[in-house]
Amino acid sequence: MKRGVISIGTNSTRALVAALNGIPEILLTRSIGTRIGEALKESGRLGEEPMHRTLEAVREHVAAVRELTTDIRSIATSALRRADNGEAFTQRVREITGVPLEVISGEEEARRSFLGAVSGIDASAGTSFGVLDTGGGSTEYAVGEKNRALQIVSCEIGAVRLTEAVRELAGTSGIVEDSSIERAREVAMRALKPLEGFPPVDRLVCVGGSATTAIALLHENRELFSYAQLYRSDLRQLIARLRAQDLRVRKTLPGMNPQRADILLAGLLIIDLVFELARHDRALVSTNDLLLGTLFTPT
Repeated sequence: MKRGVISIGTNSTRALVAALNGIPEILLTRSIGTRIGEALKESGRLGEEPMHRTLEAVREHVAAVRELTTDIRSIATSALRRADNGEAFTQRVREITGVPLEVISGEEEARRSFLGAVSGIDASAGTSFGVLDTGGGSTEYAVGEKNRALQIVSCEIGAVRLTEAVRELAGTSGIVEDSSIERAREVAMRALKPLEGFPPVDRLVCVGGSATTAIALLHENRELFSYAQLYRSDLRQLIARLRAQDLRVRKTLPGMNPQRADILLAGLLIIDLVFELARHDRALVSTNDLLLGTLFTPT
């Protein structure tokens, strides 16, 4: 049974097709940087140019997905949850995909990310997991065991939104000073405060573009993977490296997705704070995430 899903996130529009006969087999994965959340903070509305970029990406993804399956779902996350004109945009997406666009809550996003992230991990009964999904507009965290999330939170901070709050993080003005890093950490920590009440877990798993790009930079390539180890010491070295480089240099780094170069430092700072709050010094980074979790979720 082949199923496909298209996901409209604050920073990227993605597509996934998987065969779900037993162990999931990923048949197609695509991502286009569309940043539909651009200027949403200031206006409260989706801009015409970001919507145009996103609709074009949806058209490309639909064409690719339909070559493999007619069973398609479409979802959207933080930006569409916040936008005053989100409902009108969902109709435009539906005209392209032929299916309703499901704007999921932050809590549902966390639950599905958890399902996707732990799906390929072999663990003994009773092993507890914490799954962190750092997106562009929000950050989700879920704790539970292999088959279900038991405690969930969605925090109103993400790589795009933190960069908008502390614009120096983007690297457009050169080296990012200590004062800017501290201000960013304070902003992020306020938003992540609910995580302080979560129980400790045996294993921490990270999903989302910031985490997978960290692995790409460490390996100096963007080859596909399912799971990879990320140590906090390596994460902190990446943070130190990025803050010392301007945006032009960041874009040329081996393994970097240039479209993500301006928001990556913010995303890594959020991940580093969650390492601290979860009291872990390493995590698995997974490319099995919200999209795969959506395919596991009944309509």
